[in-house]
Amino acid sequence: MRSVLLVILLFQFGCALGQSQEEKVKEFEMQRQAADQRQITAQLDSAIYLTENGQYILADEKFKSLLKIMKSVPSDMVYYFGQNSYHIGKYKQSVDWLNKYIQLKGTTGQFSEAAIEWKQKAEVEIMKEKRVQSQQAAQVLSQDYFIDCGPAGKVTCPVCQGSTVIIKRGYTGETYRTCPYCSKHGFLSCEDYNKLLRGQLEPSVAND
Repeated sequence: MRSVLLVILLFQFGCALGQSQEEKVKEFEMQRQAADQRQITAQLDSAIYLTENGQYILADEKFKSLLKIMKSVPSDMVYYFGQNSYHIGKYKQSVDWLNKYIQLKGTTGQFSEAAIEWKQKAEVEIMKEKRVQSQQAAQVLSQDYFIDCGPAGKVTCPVCQGSTVIIKRGYTGETYRTCPYCSKHGFLSCEDYNKLLRGQLEPSVAND
């Protein structure tokens, strides 16, 4: 009887010891997670501090480092990352993140009003960039280059595609008239071709 009681007591002690060990493992894991979260919070506070004090490049590096380790991005970081992106000229990135904040918080968030203002500023800069790119393209295309037409010294007329006839389609049907640029030959000399590209080739009087 005593031996049975001893076995029961040892079993209960073993169970208690196992539970105690399991609780210690859980507690250690919770402490580790809490320490990780404190570290993330400290890094986020540091990145926000850098943004607010004009150190935008350093802030951008910290924000990107945080994004690599975060499973869930807090809304405050969404806003500050969007705002910081504006200051370093990453306007599309800025609009993207500020839009996310506005979608999350609507008009009632702590930074909603500021997010809308920064987003509008970024959109203005994007439009400026597009205009500059368009102007640069136009400048290249409008340069007074002479295009080499090759050994033949002539090219197929780009107006009538060499057919010598221009077809105009209207409500009442099709009308035909002689191409006023290629003189019924279907091609242009290299000189005339370059004049046409520059808008300097005058059309001749075409016969219907």
